[in-house]
Amino acid sequence: METSAVLAALAALGHASRLAAFRALVQAGHGGLSVGELRERLDLPPATLTAHLNQLRACGLVLDEREGRSIRVRAAYARMNALLAYLTENCCAGDAPCAPTAARTARLPGARR
Repeated sequence: METSAVLAALAALGHASRLAAFRALVQAGHGGLSVGELRERLDLPPATLTAHLNQLRACGLVLDEREGRSIRVRAAYARMNALLAYLTENCCAGDAPCAPTAARTARLPGARR
């Protein structure tokens, strides 16, 4: 993954509402959520959610598909995994498998689950 793409993705995720939207889509799985369902979960005005989704689309973290009169939004898992791979490349100089696990992440200061 190119550094500029990584920076764009991290900048998009650097906002609380966009991070919450992305996490909700990841949690929803491959089926994703309709924009209306996502808006209700996040309790955001439609225009605000649209602006946040546009930021996430621009860096390739979400994909959408029209389904009749609604739009279904999904996390772009390949892009997410590429970002994680970039961030953990050469982790621990390749000496040990030290990728974060849920248990270790939960103990980090300020970490929320």
